[in-house]
Amino acid sequence: MLDCLIIGAGPSGMTAAIYLSRANMKCKILEKMGAGGKMTATSVIENYPGVERVDGFELAVKMQTQVEELGIEIVNSEVEKIIKGNGFFEVVAEGETIQAKTLIVATGTTERKLNIPSEEKFINKGISFCAICDGGFYRGKDVAVIGGGNSALEEALYLARLCTKVYLVHRRDEFRGESVLVNKVKHTPNIELVLNSQVEEFMGTNKLEQIKLNTGRIINVSGCFEYVGQYANSSLVKEFGVLNDEGYILVDQNQSTKIFGLYAAGDVCEKKFRQITTATSDGTIAALSIATALKS
Repeated sequence: MLDCLIIGAGPSGMTAAIYLSRANMKCKILEKMGAGGKMTATSVIENYPGVERVDGFELAVKMQTQVEELGIEIVNSEVEKIIKGNGFFEVVAEGETIQAKTLIVATGTTERKLNIPSEEKFINKGISFCAICDGGFYRGKDVAVIGGGNSALEEALYLARLCTKVYLVHRRDEFRGESVLVNKVKHTPNIELVLNSQVEEFMGTNKLEQIKLNTGRIINVSGCFEYVGQYANSSLVKEFGVLNDEGYILVDQNQSTKIFGLYAAGDVCEKKFRQITTATSDGTIAALSIATALKS
């Protein structure tokens, strides 16, 4: 029986594995895709401490190598079901049943997209889902932000400090975000509100160059940041009653849920900021909390 089974090989899951190994805990990671999570879809990372500039895929590989050199197995397998036993968990993954004393759910989130035909072509070639991660690449350029909630408003304000012009495109004439943010946006000179409008098409050759709206307007931009929502990959633990109204996993300061032995880390948790550094922090805390609990 494993001391801990980690579901998800993003930065939080791999960090947890490293700390569990150092605490002599027997663990394994299950990952249905490739190791690295959203890092692998990030062209350049410049905000990871100690690493001035690194390709997201390269950083993911470095983390994976470190994990595997510690003898921790990363198994490409999709979890189908989690069963709570008496003092342990049974995890069914592609026909195999794995028993573990504790679980760390580190399954991340999935970004909601606009789902228009030209969108996929320009993801990571002008289309981004994280202004803090990628905003620096558009310093002194014109960009668009799509959305009307707090995230869209906050990121428009952030980008306005870097970019020459920010077009804030929203399908309605009023914003869903907090009034204080709306007021700040309206009083920021280089943010142009483009209301009652939706993106109809992304255009460009090898990278994004223009967005076409349903009103017929065409806007020249170097980048476009989509904030039309995201959803937590938390369906595996829905039956345990550990989710908030938006589907994110509720945890305490130890990254523990109300179910004994069930922990969560990274973007799948209820939290304000979702960055690689916050994910690695969660993984560290979860691992050390488990090590402490099992040794007591």
